Amino acid sequence: MSLELKPKRWAGAIREVTLGSGSRRPVTVGGGNGLPLHTFEASFPHRPVFALEITDVAPPRWIDTVRQPWNGVLGQPAAAARRAVDEFGADLVMLHLMGTHPDRGNRSPDDAAADVRAVLESVRVPLIVKGPGAGPKQNDVLARVAEECQGEGLVLHSACQEEYKTLAAVAVAYGHVLVAESPIDMNIAKQLNILLSDASMDLRHTLIDPLTGGLGYGLEYTYSVMERIRLAALGGDAMLSSPMICLVGEEAWKAKEVKVSGGVHWEVATALTLIEAGAEVLVLRHPEALARLRKQVDCWFGGETCR
Repeated sequence: MSLELKPKRWAGAIREVTLGSGSRRPVTVGGGNGLPLHTFEASFPHRPVFALEITDVAPPRWIDTVRQPWNGVLGQPAAAARRAVDEFGADLVMLHLMGTHPDRGNRSPDDAAADVRAVLESVRVPLIVKGPGAGPKQNDVLARVAEECQGEGLVLHSACQEEYKTLAAVAVAYGHVLVAESPIDMNIAKQLNILLSDASMDLRHTLIDPLTGGLGYGLEYTYSVMERIRLAALGGDAMLSSPMICLVGEEAWKAKEVKVSGGVHWEVATALTLIEAGAEVLVLRHPEALARLRKQVDCWFGGETCR
């Protein structure tokens, strides 16, 4: 007795977005026309990609397990970026400008722009730039960085529903990709993309960050929202068809369990779940997590034998 598969055909598809331009080696994400990992019935021209997180200052809250692979380069963005790409094989790098936060050093927008420029000169992969958080300082920092790095196709993280006009304007003016951040809410994710579109932001240059819960800390709710976003996109909703980015490491390493043991397992388990929910760009902290996830993605997409 044979089993006849009847492929599901969808009205929509995930929009392709290219990260990096100018002096960058561009990386394209999105383009899938089916449910995540349904390679037996859908086309996925681009695999999920992995970034490693680096910081402008030594991160005070990172525990020893995740700090150890970065010994000697913590708080040195250019050197950390080279290690992330040359030694650990990251597809992208995310520079978290945590030192620009008013309560964590209050470094200036010019300091931030200098750090970003140094990273761009040290590696050729696309660069995600994460600001200090919502509010005036976020806009000041990311606007200055966008201006300094015109044409490099940076991924600016992020705009939210309350603060989006400034970042939409600089992303358009200086040729960057913008992350639209919503608080684990499909309706807000859609509304924000509508607002960005109305502000002349080309949605071919946007990613959705649905916000992420770590394993045991709201992951199942994140999954359900991401699943609904993906289903709406495949159903033809153009306002939800942007690829999704998830800051996996930031959430996974908050868990109290990782302070005892198993932090890498925690990060991998969180990331695998989010890939299955539709994440296209995953930002990690531990290089061992990246290596394990790369092997699994190769297995799923035919790069090596699954064991």
